Amino acid sequence: MHNRFTTKTRILITCPKRMTPYLRMEAETLGYAVLQEAPAGIVTEGTFTDAMRLNLHIRTGHRVLFQLGKFFLRSPDDLYKSVSTIDWENIIPADGYLSVISSVETESINNTQFANVKCKDAIVDRIRKKRGVRPDSGSDTSRAVIFLYWKDRECFIYLDTSGESLSQRGYRAMPWKAPMRESLAAATILATTWDRQSTLVNPMCGSGTLAIEAALIALGQAPGLLRENFGFMHVLGYNHEARKQWKALHNKAHEALRAELPFTIVATDISTEAIDAARHNAEKAGVERFLRFEVCNFTETTVPEVLKDTRPAVMLNPEYGLRLGDETALEDTYKGIGDFFKQRCSGYMGYVFTGNLELAKKIGLKTKRRVEFYNADVECRLLEYELYAGTRRASA
Repeated sequence: MHNRFTTKTRILITCPKRMTPYLRMEAETLGYAVLQEAPAGIVTEGTFTDAMRLNLHIRTGHRVLFQLGKFFLRSPDDLYKSVSTIDWENIIPADGYLSVISSVETESINNTQFANVKCKDAIVDRIRKKRGVRPDSGSDTSRAVIFLYWKDRECFIYLDTSGESLSQRGYRAMPWKAPMRESLAAATILATTWDRQSTLVNPMCGSGTLAIEAALIALGQAPGLLRENFGFMHVLGYNHEARKQWKALHNKAHEALRAELPFTIVATDISTEAIDAARHNAEKAGVERFLRFEVCNFTETTVPEVLKDTRPAVMLNPEYGLRLGDETALEDTYKGIGDFFKQRCSGYMGYVFTGNLELAKKIGLKTKRRVEFYNADVECRLLEYELYAGTRRASA
């Protein structure tokens, strides 16, 4: 393997706004020191093998970016010259395919697409000069992907080792209405006090993303086990030795899986179609046997008894009234959530994820915590409620 892939370099892991605390926790749990924390990502360091391992295990991040170069630029011509100095012939197969994506904020250029083309031209021209042929290029991010970050005069060039976003686990073949992104669902679960040893109840489950992510977390299943394709698989660093390392990482992740869950994850929805989609997605994720599905109104959801010394949780992600339904029509739904919590969920920790704080007031309960998230560009809150039991129910 070329020493570019065996030498440590900076690795940027991106995530949506407000999710860096959970991404940081994941990286540190995996043994990676966080060198820098930004509003939408963290910086650590490692080799190409570390980038593969991060792709396998990270739940809340979107892209694992392996730094190839850093430059100070004044113009698009500077971009071309600087990118041309990188040894692309040792990174991208001459008969391969690459895509360039970018984030550009500089007075030097007002057309991001032009920056992408300049960067792409520098790469393929160098490979053609060194190898005699050049790779194809386009917008397909399922193969080799280069990420250009240019702000003011500072420019970073990364190998996007993820390719398609890590939030695309590969199990959601049947989405339902406005499904929560998998990485966001994982982050909201990590933000709760749920101990991964106790019951989790998810009414209004839709296509099942929250329940499925909860099962994956409780099982200790690396989310990358569900995917067959990553960006790193389409570069020259992914040689015979790297494939052996990837297989070893895969095997180790499989060996760490819990065989059983000694508790129930309940997922319900009033729509038969939603439950069909959730069941199909859970089967594809390999966790269907750990979930109990019910077709019912959320108020009729089966809420298992609270066992001694457990910390069960009930989580809902109701409509916000922004895209799917009329806000006034949802007032009764949010009021009903408060009634459901009070009447059926004593002894649980209750959680509501919503992008409508006015509707959230209709729940009528005092929050213990309010955790800020973003769902795409919608500012949201994960609201936490401690649902005290008059007489705490218990059973052996």
